[in-house]
Amino acid sequence: MTALAVTGHMDLTDDSIPAVRAALDELLAGYRDVGRGETLVGISCIAKGADSLFAEAVLAAGGRLVVVVPSRDYRRGTVEPDGAPLFDRLVEAAAEVVVLPYERAGRQAYEAANALLLERADRLVAVWNGEPPGGRGGGTADVVLAAREAGIPVDVVWPAGAARRADSR
Repeated sequence: MTALAVTGHMDLTDDSIPAVRAALDELLAGYRDVGRGETLVGISCIAKGADSLFAEAVLAAGGRLVVVVPSRDYRRGTVEPDGAPLFDRLVEAAAEVVVLPYERAGRQAYEAANALLLERADRLVAVWNGEPPGGRGGGTADVVLAAREAGIPVDVVWPAGAARRADSR
């Protein structure tokens, strides 16, 4: 079994999404079961953007999806209405759903979710533009740094032409 966790930007531009998804598909193709008895496990918080793209790619590759939900109110309080159908579909498709014991989504819940991702991961997939942490804590760069400090290998996915929305940074 190979457990891959994901971290990544939520604010990908619409034009970036197909390139990021193709890059994730290509990366995960290397982890498909090729008769060695190995199973691909993808671990994701299924937030919009990179997390959901990764979760969809894991399922398309025949992998097992583990969903980490940061808090009990996450679906109701954080998932935007247009993202709810995808969120619900991914939860339904998951082999395991772990809901952390926080009543409300917030920094503490997100940091705990990121810690659980890293605890369960053999490798981290980072849909990341390579920019340093923004100082708020819990962002993509912070998770990458924590993984590297823990000795977890990191696969950075940032295909040519990928970009973040300027209005959300």
